[in-house]
Amino acid sequence: MLFKGTVLKKRSPSTGYIKTFDNNEIFWECRGNVSGIPIVFLHGGPGARVMPSHHSFFNEKDFFSIFFDQRGCGKSKPFCTLKNNTIQNIVQDMEKIREELDIDKWILFGGSWGSTLALYYSITYPERCLGMVLRGIFLGTSKEIDWFLTGMRKFYPEANKSFLECLNFSETENPSSHDIIERASDLIFGDDMIVSQRTSNAWSSYEMSCSTIDYKLREMTGDGAASMAKIELHYFKNKCFLKDNEILDNVYKLKDIPTYIIQGRHDVICPPLTAYQLNNRMPSSKLVMVDDAGHSAFEVGIKNSLFEVLNEIKNTN
Repeated sequence: MLFKGTVLKKRSPSTGYIKTFDNNEIFWECRGNVSGIPIVFLHGGPGARVMPSHHSFFNEKDFFSIFFDQRGCGKSKPFCTLKNNTIQNIVQDMEKIREELDIDKWILFGGSWGSTLALYYSITYPERCLGMVLRGIFLGTSKEIDWFLTGMRKFYPEANKSFLECLNFSETENPSSHDIIERASDLIFGDDMIVSQRTSNAWSSYEMSCSTIDYKLREMTGDGAASMAKIELHYFKNKCFLKDNEILDNVYKLKDIPTYIIQGRHDVICPPLTAYQLNNRMPSSKLVMVDDAGHSAFEVGIKNSLFEVLNEIKNTN
């Protein structure tokens, strides 16, 4: 599988902000070899941020890696903003970063929500894509959102119990995804800041605790939990600003874009069926099913598979 068409231009490792049409300031950072293969890292969530550990994916000798905090996330301003926070506008932010850095084409590297964003960007701007490396596929459909809110409880009942209790549901109530979204919205966007933060912590901790094959309670607190919960709720309430099956219905436009799909066999957050369906619709894609892994990019099997793919890309350029 070849990723061809890299255009090398004069660049330098640096950081900065781009200003958007609506006065958001999007933080970006470049690392690695200025003459290397351009690859943009798309973080998950929606509502997460770039972490120092994400830099470890890319060999700085071979890749020119670009990182940015999406709208409302991390170092981008204003923090936790929901105004104009849509997948369409994030894609336009990516284009502005690409133009700012004078990159002709780049590889898209994203997992979970990052895979959604990579696919939507590539459908919108296929001429700007050298290829994609995707992990833990999420396509933003109502069915996937419903699974996240009501299906995961079948596999992580103890984590779900803590989550529902924080939303003031009893374990026997079996709330629907609509009920959960409405209750969480009332608490997180309410006037009581203590309740808001506590509920945000519970929302984000639930997701983090279900991300690996070996269950472990992982507590997420502070600003990171707040942005994750608020922005995810915003997207879930608006069906990720996508028509149902919009991405699958349009991947025919990506027939010439080489794509690797890395998927944990035991991913409960983004079950493997979605990755399988995407692979079937994309003849230019290769699916790597990792048997001993869940959702997290840092599961040993997932991370090793990502490194193998990146090494293959390096050797074909």
